[in-house]
Amino acid sequence: MHSLDERCLRYLAEAVGCGSVRAAADKLNVNASVVSRQLAQMEVQLATPLIERHRRGVRATPAGSLLLDYYRRQTSDREDILAKLTDLKGLRRGHIDVVLGEGFVGDLMSGLLQGFWARHPDLTMTLDLAATNDVVRRVVEDEAHLGLVYNPPPEPRLRTHLAMPHPIRLLVRVDHPLAAHPVPVRLADLAGHRLGTMHPAFGIRQIIAAAERAEGVRLDPSLITGSIGVLKQFVASGTGVTLLPAFCAAQEVAEGSLVALPLADPGLDG
Repeated sequence: MHSLDERCLRYLAEAVGCGSVRAAADKLNVNASVVSRQLAQMEVQLATPLIERHRRGVRATPAGSLLLDYYRRQTSDREDILAKLTDLKGLRRGHIDVVLGEGFVGDLMSGLLQGFWARHPDLTMTLDLAATNDVVRRVVEDEAHLGLVYNPPPEPRLRTHLAMPHPIRLLVRVDHPLAAHPVPVRLADLAGHRLGTMHPAFGIRQIIAAAERAEGVRLDPSLITGSIGVLKQFVASGTGVTLLPAFCAAQEVAEGSLVALPLADPGLDG
């Protein structure tokens, strides 16, 4: 069976479209004998005539018309795919799957997404929340195109596009006793205060655990959760204190409901 070589199909299309083999050859800038020979070889290989010669030139046989329909569809599909690839490259159309830690939601919703969609209005997006380890896994396993994560573990299969320091702060309510504590605060100063922390699967908790080991301190949290929102409510209600990156509570700190205190351990300061 003939492989339906694209060049032969183009010769056929031009011959029928131009009405003659010579006109097709002139348009293609090749010798007329080349076009004629390729068409003849294709007819032999397919065991069927593809063009009929008459006084006004050539026209397609039923088999030739079938091949021309195929060639036009193939050309149209190729052009469509190339256009879509161009759109994706220019972020004009398409879909992006993003997986991120909860702490990044506030920044995204406060203006970043609006600016992104102003530049790329036809791009759609899925946003899924996950713990640090799961964010890394989903990006590595191609379940997501992009991940936003705090303190990712070393992973050679990941490519970092942007990295920024984000110090961890002690978050307390504005009227909490620790709000007046001399700064910076040491982890040992948290003894006797009810503490809420993230699960160990989160990068935030992993950094804090390293600081505990460095200071020789063992924190005993009263609340462990996978939700930054829960921790902020825990603090805002006056129930306890927590340790989070400063950007996670930027709005609450700006409004004056929470206070973000710097910590003495250099490993927690960015």
